[in-house]
Amino acid sequence: MSNAGLDALFRPRSVAVVGASPRERSLGRVVARNLRAGGFAGRIDIVSPKYADIDGIATAASLADLPEPPDLIVVTVPPGHVPAVIDQAGAAGVRAAVVITAGLGQGEGSPREAAVAAARRHGLRMVGPNCLGVLSPHAGLNASFAASPAKPGDLALLAQSGAIITATVEWANARDIGFSGIVSLGDMADVEIGELLDHFATDPGTRAILLYMETLRDPRRFMSAARAAARAKPVIVVKAGRHEAGARAAASHTGALAGRDAVFDAAFARAGLLRVHDLEELFAAANTLARLRPTAGQRLAILTNGGGVGILAVDRLIDLGGEAAELSAQTLARLDAALPPTWSRGNPIDLVGDADDARYLAALRVLLDAPECDGVLIVHVPTALVDPVEIADTLAAELTARHRAGTLAKPVLACWLSREAEARQRFAAADVPCYRTLTGAVRGFMHLVRYTQAQAQLLETPPSLPADFTPAPERARAAVRAALARGERWLDPLAVAKLLAAYAIPAPPVALAKDADDAARLAASMLRTHDALALKIHSRDIPHKSDVGGVVLGLDSIEAVHTAAEAMLARVAREKPDARVDGLLLQPMVSRPRARELIAGLADDPIFGPVVLFGAGGIAVEVMDDTALALPPLHLNLAHGLIRRTRVSRLLDGFRDRPAADRDAVALTLVKLAQLSADLPELRELDINPLLADEHGVLALDARALIAPSDAPEAVTNPRFAIKPYPKELEGRLTLRDGEQVGVRPVRPEDEDRLRRFFAQMDEHDLHQRYFAAVRHQSHGFIARLTQVDYARVILLLAVDADDEVLGLAHIHADPDGEVGEYAILVRSDLKGRGLGWALMQRLIEHAAQAGLRRITGQVLRENATMLAMCRELGFNLAPEPDDERIVRVELPIAASHPPRSAATRSSAEG
Repeated sequence: MSNAGLDALFRPRSVAVVGASPRERSLGRVVARNLRAGGFAGRIDIVSPKYADIDGIATAASLADLPEPPDLIVVTVPPGHVPAVIDQAGAAGVRAAVVITAGLGQGEGSPREAAVAAARRHGLRMVGPNCLGVLSPHAGLNASFAASPAKPGDLALLAQSGAIITATVEWANARDIGFSGIVSLGDMADVEIGELLDHFATDPGTRAILLYMETLRDPRRFMSAARAAARAKPVIVVKAGRHEAGARAAASHTGALAGRDAVFDAAFARAGLLRVHDLEELFAAANTLARLRPTAGQRLAILTNGGGVGILAVDRLIDLGGEAAELSAQTLARLDAALPPTWSRGNPIDLVGDADDARYLAALRVLLDAPECDGVLIVHVPTALVDPVEIADTLAAELTARHRAGTLAKPVLACWLSREAEARQRFAAADVPCYRTLTGAVRGFMHLVRYTQAQAQLLETPPSLPADFTPAPERARAAVRAALARGERWLDPLAVAKLLAAYAIPAPPVALAKDADDAARLAASMLRTHDALALKIHSRDIPHKSDVGGVVLGLDSIEAVHTAAEAMLARVAREKPDARVDGLLLQPMVSRPRARELIAGLADDPIFGPVVLFGAGGIAVEVMDDTALALPPLHLNLAHGLIRRTRVSRLLDGFRDRPAADRDAVALTLVKLAQLSADLPELRELDINPLLADEHGVLALDARALIAPSDAPEAVTNPRFAIKPYPKELEGRLTLRDGEQVGVRPVRPEDEDRLRRFFAQMDEHDLHQRYFAAVRHQSHGFIARLTQVDYARVILLLAVDADDEVLGLAHIHADPDGEVGEYAILVRSDLKGRGLGWALMQRLIEHAAQAGLRRITGQVLRENATMLAMCRELGFNLAPEPDDERIVRVELPIAASHPPRSAATRSSAEG
């Protein structure tokens, strides 16, 4: 969404309501009243050709009759009139519209499509239709028909339901919680969730983003925006329809197990969003995150005057995955000195029923200093001995003083089981959330913990893949192309074996027999090297072979194979007469008695595209219902995280006489599957069940693969990924001035150590010219943000030597709309003057043009004469930075294809 459109939406200078009548419940009249009552300081107009004035405001017959075009219009006209209004508004120069009108329909020829077309013709941005409106409390803007105005604050609320917005605003007003912006998205014909996430992620007035969603239109934009937003601030999401049935009948185990909501869950986890499951939890999370900073640990101390209540709180804490802090000897000694001997001497810290404000305060001061406590929950149970509000007053005063002094280093939460509303008012000044229930309070603490864990996961550095993993995508593509040419949807077992072999996924050999006689002939050869064989039916119409007796094991002779094959074919013909039988599969029996049976595979979601599935396998896989999903691409850390989200994960550890299974081999298999999906967009489902795992590694015992044609070029990674995978097509070579060639490739998450070594070899002066400040230490977070990039928005290229050590880096960070990119280049200090900077810049410009960017911009220190000279030769426009005389702003317009300059035109100014 353009900045102009956002400014007009949240900070308009003038607003016009188009469509209103004197009727008391006229939508236009209600919106106009809300605009006036909200304190909007700009001009408010009403456009209504039928009435001269409404509520004392003189109306205009059309937008053209207004003295000047408004920045924002709110449209409440009947559905058929909306396209004309949008067209007139765009022609007049209106920059944004909120379309409250419902019933615009769908599809070609509908008023909705006509309105969208008109908006795009004029560059006007449109919220809705069928929405409640937009509220921007800091601007006094209530362009909605909400029953109550929202208070100014630092929460953003985006919702696909007007009812959710009104309920949230009522809840927030009762708790003195305010908003930086509220948008009712409605049908999302134009403006959608991802664009607004991008806006509020960079809005300094927004501390956290609340999101209620039902569906998604642009998954890649959403994932890109959500990942960026979650790195900057908490994003809390409620997704409706958790138990919605799958959108289609799945043909494989993986397809059946990858339900729609489970995929949303995987997407939220990958983006670092905090998912909650209902409005009550959304409110609780908002209450917590609006007041508290995230915590670095999950050890909670519970301070209470009721022992039983404290124990219940500990139980709930453990239920939700938290940990009760173990009090150290030093903390116990300090509490002994401050409290009467009747206290509990453990966590929960039971102060006994007669505890007054002084006792609470003494204990709280000790816990705030205790390093073993990551947070403190203060619980008060009503008694006739003390005044609960008096205790709240004393504690709030202490916490307020610490908050103002900047010495409150850990989150504090409160749960007042009597007179909570009054206690909440006292604690509000100290930014301490107060809850009515123990569950709400404990869950609030866990929201902080989960958010922190999600942030840490976003910055985890994965280990490098094994050097011997060198997939052969061309071999896999050949097998798929041949099958598609024959009109097949299911790969035959021999093609599946080629697919797995191309990605080094271990599997037993397989042979395909036409009939029982052919099976006996193949068995004669296989039994020379194997003790026994397995026989399986091969039919695209029988996804679960064991259901029809389509699997026979332990066949140790040619005669046994022949007899079993004849019986199997007869049984299948009897029980599944319509099934197309393509033959019989023969495989050597595998004896791995201590192996765990797993399932691993790929499924295709109608919204998010490919997903990776892992869980407990075997014939009862659907009954066990122990699977987890992740969006590709994957690295090893993400793969291990996927494994840990299943119950079968615990069986991979050693127990009784079974040694631990090779977890790394299982994780690597999941990474291989993700890469396979990236390289082969034709692959729609892949089902490995069972995948055997033991101390010796993994073995894909049975596998099926569903394919479909794809328009994607072979050299380009799968365009159906919701998260853009590693762009292998950007790998190549660079030629330096002396003719030497070096490698160039996009950055990978496992490059952190390489970049650390690169920065260690940089001269401080060179770092100063790049970062405009002294940079003496590159933290994990700093480098992780360079390595774990969003390939949809960032082109970060590394120049590397033969040992894959970094020689230089160059990146362009595109704006969310993919129009403007800001560049930066850094060459290792000992390599300056060899033309590496020039070569990297040329490659950046080429890739930016291919990505569709319109301009490249940058900021260069005026003292950096080398970079400024290179920019001039490359055709950049140079201008002083208005706000900083030390800096020159450079800008290069990019044509559809930016031709590289010849070596003869390069000057000595190359970096």
